[in-house]
Amino acid sequence: MIDDGLSRREVLKRMDELKLRVEDIKALVLTHEHSDHIKGLTVWCKNWSGSMFCSPQTRCAKPALEELPFTPVEPGCAVNVAGMRIDTFSTSHDVAGPMGFRFSYQDDSIGYITDTGIITEGAKATLPDARILAIESNHDVPMLRCGSYPRFLQDRIISSTGHLSNQQAADALPALVGSHTQYVIAMHISQENNRPSLAVRAFAESLGATLDNELGSSATLTRTAGEPIHIRAAGQNRPISIW
Repeated sequence: MIDDGLSRREVLKRMDELKLRVEDIKALVLTHEHSDHIKGLTVWCKNWSGSMFCSPQTRCAKPALEELPFTPVEPGCAVNVAGMRIDTFSTSHDVAGPMGFRFSYQDDSIGYITDTGIITEGAKATLPDARILAIESNHDVPMLRCGSYPRFLQDRIISSTGHLSNQQAADALPALVGSHTQYVIAMHISQENNRPSLAVRAFAESLGATLDNELGSSATLTRTAGEPIHIRAAGQNRPISIW
């Protein structure tokens, strides 16, 4: 599990939709300490006893996190749990010691980066050629600038310690997508300042993929060798299952 900003009831509901059980979760890793990423942790841990990892700075950022059984991991280091290797790297967000991850098991891997204003050097070194790349595509800049958010909040989101825009994420894809990549998932999409179709279209244009439908809800890049690349957007209110 990555982060836990939902109630236990909501987490269990979404797990049930994906046919997952609590005992299937062997570990929890934390990206950072903002409340929408941690507010479900205390209740969750009352009925779960797996391994927990976060950066030392994140663990010290809030008293509630210090009370939980986190094992501190310095960004850039790796841990092994349940046969899986988890490589960590620093991200750039307005918090203490935020991290992204690459999960590897045998020949399979998932790269995960959200809540960052830039693609850090650690991300550039750790994420390339994962089979599944989950990358933040938080906002469309014109929508954000013309929207209802006050200017100071707009500036914070666009800053180097804010969130990746559709275009920033799209610009990073050619260096991160490799021959083993089969899925690219747009993550952490703002409900106020973005649309899933805008993220998918930006990703498709960057990789030369073809939209699967007029709605622009997904796209596919067919390659002469190897599996095609599927581009999808993850919604905030429903689970998406990728295998």
